[in-house]
Amino acid sequence: MLPLPHLDREFDYLIPAELDEQAQPGVRVRVRFAGRLVDGYLVDRAETSEREGKLGWLDRVVSPVQVLTPEISRLVDAVAERYAGTRADVLRLAIPPRHARIESENREPVDPPVIAAPDVSAWSTYTLGRALCEALGEGKAARAVWQAVPGEEWPRRCAELAAQVAVTGRGALIVVPDQRDLDRVANACNEIIGGGTVSVLSAGLGPAQRYRRWLAALRGHARVVVGTRSAMFAPVHNLGLVVVWDDGDDLHAEPRSPYPHVRDVAIQRAHLSGAAFVSAGFARTCESQLLVESGWAQEVVAPRAEVRAHAPRIVALADSEAALVRDPAARAARLPAIAFAAARDALARDEPVLVQVPRRGYVPALACQDCRAPLRCRVCAGPMEMVSEDGRQAFRCRWCATRVGAPKCDACGSGRIRAQVVGARRTAEELGRAFPGVPVLTSGGEAVLASVQQRKSLVVCTPGAEPVADAGYGAALLLDGWALLGRADLRVSEDALRKWMLACTLVKPASAGGMVVVVADSGIPVVQALIRWDPAGFADVELRQREEVGFPPAVKMIAIDGDSTAVADFVAHGDMPQGTDVLGPVPLPAGARMPVQGAGADPEDVERVLLRTGRRSGAALAGEVRKVQAVRSAQKGAGPVRVQVDPLHIG
Repeated sequence: MLPLPHLDREFDYLIPAELDEQAQPGVRVRVRFAGRLVDGYLVDRAETSEREGKLGWLDRVVSPVQVLTPEISRLVDAVAERYAGTRADVLRLAIPPRHARIESENREPVDPPVIAAPDVSAWSTYTLGRALCEALGEGKAARAVWQAVPGEEWPRRCAELAAQVAVTGRGALIVVPDQRDLDRVANACNEIIGGGTVSVLSAGLGPAQRYRRWLAALRGHARVVVGTRSAMFAPVHNLGLVVVWDDGDDLHAEPRSPYPHVRDVAIQRAHLSGAAFVSAGFARTCESQLLVESGWAQEVVAPRAEVRAHAPRIVALADSEAALVRDPAARAARLPAIAFAAARDALARDEPVLVQVPRRGYVPALACQDCRAPLRCRVCAGPMEMVSEDGRQAFRCRWCATRVGAPKCDACGSGRIRAQVVGARRTAEELGRAFPGVPVLTSGGEAVLASVQQRKSLVVCTPGAEPVADAGYGAALLLDGWALLGRADLRVSEDALRKWMLACTLVKPASAGGMVVVVADSGIPVVQALIRWDPAGFADVELRQREEVGFPPAVKMIAIDGDSTAVADFVAHGDMPQGTDVLGPVPLPAGARMPVQGAGADPEDVERVLLRTGRRSGAALAGEVRKVQAVRSAQKGAGPVRVQVDPLHIG
């Protein structure tokens, strides 16, 4: 468990006779390295060593539990190679810290429970849906990209797939983005499969409880594991299926080195273990589309007639519909006439209305009314925002929290200000005035609602924090579409469509009066894809466009971040594969996290270089980057760098 890249390899040690029984492959050990005791894992036992010279002795076996299984060991190696990282970093993600007291619990093997075959008739809605279930029931390594229809009970469908595999005696792993999704899937699995065979893993569990559930999977007590990102390495016994729900969610990207993505780890794991793989969601990413186009996976989709039967009516704004209603309160809430009418009709039917706002807070971005320059803090130059405290408006810096009585523009000196973006809290206030007497609920930030009652109410939320209504919302208003589409980011259109679709799936079908109004120009391609409910077609077009300009996943791209000297030294050491493009250096993109090693450095000196090559040369490029890391580490090069393979946000 050494973090230095040039020490990322196995080392041979002699095993004392008294530790012979405990020292089995996969156990945690302590060894002396360079004069100090360090942690490690015993990978293998051999009679002889290829190393010439004197060998050290194993100091002790920390625990006799074989936590590093052969399957996880192979997966750790593959992930480290793909992401140009070290196995020590991957192992820290894969195996939780030890708790000695927990290891002594439930050591005895248990008889596998009898699991009844699930009812999979609901999968008949989808083309190849029943074929997928039959293949899982026969133990085949089926691979699919499943497009759920609007309003689908997707937690139950995922549980049915897991049960179909569990009946055969194999294990299943389901990974979801957040705790709300985890609770829904766990409840469905407990209902269909039985709570005694389902283990739920999440980062929110305490260390002891998480280790207890992790060991339950390792010892085969839990046949189905459901979890968030940290569960992607869970030691499921005899793995037969891996399901990843909503792979486009940012929460699936690990923020710690070597920055693996759940979807890619799941693909590697399914390939190495011979397990089935299902990428599922309402929307579709370019990466999932590439799996379909390459023939590695089959798409499981519903016929257009079924999609239309389940989807709400979705409308966007044409020029003639962009006018705001005459009511001053409704004008303040930024409601076009068609959105106001949709909300009013749903409330008249005593149904809740969902209102999605891209930004949380009160007024998170301010600008000068005269020159339109953003307002900046005079202490740290951070962005200023307006907050509401005890019904009174105040101004403060979003970075250093410095408060200002009456902010003025640094560019022209004007004291007149305007809101660049209106947050969810301000929107809730304005909607309360536009619809007097209607309860207004908010969901977002640290106060996320899981569900709302099926009665007249306005539910204001940020993307990803939409609560579920028991019988569906009567209408949904997707406000400030320009704020989602106006960001300078590679995935902005894909991300906007995914967030809009997640909100739309909570609305009643059009046949029951469900209606969605997206406040964005109807001529924008991503808005058209939402109106047609065509995530696959949009992903195909998006992938074609990325192929033309050379962006992931059409190519392999590696970002190298660090100070200018370190980045230049890294590029100079590399002998990149033929055809590799070196793009940059450029300043680190705005909004990108500073490299950990550069946290105390001057932000102006932090740069980024992008290495780009074709997908066929991707493994060779990652291998060369890994080699350069090892060489620079051994030579104590000109400062460390951060390496991210196919970064989520390129800038």
